[in-house]
Amino acid sequence: MRPATSSQEVMTMEKRLNKFISESGFCSRREADKLIEQSRVTINGQIPELGTKVGPGDRVAVDGRTIKASASNKADRVYIAYNKPIGITCTTERDVYGNIIDAIGHKQRIFPIGRLDKPSEGLIFLTSDGDIVNKILRAENAHDKEYVVTVDKPVSERFLERMSRGVPILGTVTKPCRCEVVSRFVFKIILTQGLNRQIRRMCEHLDYEVVKLKRTRIMNVGIDGLKPGAWRNLTEQEMADINNAVAGSSKTAVGTAQPKADYAAPRRIKPQAEQRSGHPRRPSGQGEGRGVLDKPQGQRPASGRSKPSAPKVYVNPNAPKGSSPKGNSKPKPKSGGNTLKLKRK
Repeated sequence: MRPATSSQEVMTMEKRLNKFISESGFCSRREADKLIEQSRVTINGQIPELGTKVGPGDRVAVDGRTIKASASNKADRVYIAYNKPIGITCTTERDVYGNIIDAIGHKQRIFPIGRLDKPSEGLIFLTSDGDIVNKILRAENAHDKEYVVTVDKPVSERFLERMSRGVPILGTVTKPCRCEVVSRFVFKIILTQGLNRQIRRMCEHLDYEVVKLKRTRIMNVGIDGLKPGAWRNLTEQEMADINNAVAGSSKTAVGTAQPKADYAAPRRIKPQAEQRSGHPRRPSGQGEGRGVLDKPQGQRPASGRSKPSAPKVYVNPNAPKGSSPKGNSKPKPKSGGNTLKLKRK
């Protein structure tokens, strides 16, 4: 016979409604609040208020669809790194052409953590874990996000210095950040905050226009190995590092690590000299650099340890191209040119 559950134990097992919905993977906690305010959520057939708690045995539904409680070990959660192409919109609204959900085509219900503007490209996380979305967005002011930016004018030292110190936009001054020259029109910037169209607004304030913007890193995860439109699951080590980074997250991001203050001096990145393998060049058509022919056959590395296999990369073959179908047509190349045409007599 099962012992009776005390009222105190029941209270500890209860969860706030928005947290219950977000942990189920239906949406983020912020989106759950909106659903509750719109009276689209019910508990045991009754419309609840914000802040209502869900207990064991309660039936939660959104638009009549039952929401199942999440697994306690989070084994059913999905965590994805996606290289968003230009033209894809970071929205879960499926009626928007080129939305990020259709672009990935995942079988589970996922949603993006943060966003990238439609004309921007690069790394973005998606997940079915609404709880970690909340933590990362709360703590975003203390975590690095790296971008490579191309502008319409040569990058000057004064421009980088002013970007590094902070620029007045949207009624505030941006936090100090790191900036480095990559080439004449390209620079790298590492932000610790995520204001709306922040980099574009910062450049515009300094009379520069962004031509191309690509996010290359979020926290400890880089974009290497992901072509535009491709995605992969985050590794266990990456997730462990992310969870450690957001462990102290709070609503006001109090107690999170603040960025270092050594951003005043922009640095120029020297291009690395191309390393030669020491092997003779192959004739054309036989590949580039070191390849199968250069590697001794049947031998293992001296250490005896094999490198960990790279995460599997996925691409949705049915992904939308990004812009509307009507506006995506390209002009047909002109036929003829300098080709000589012969007329029959």
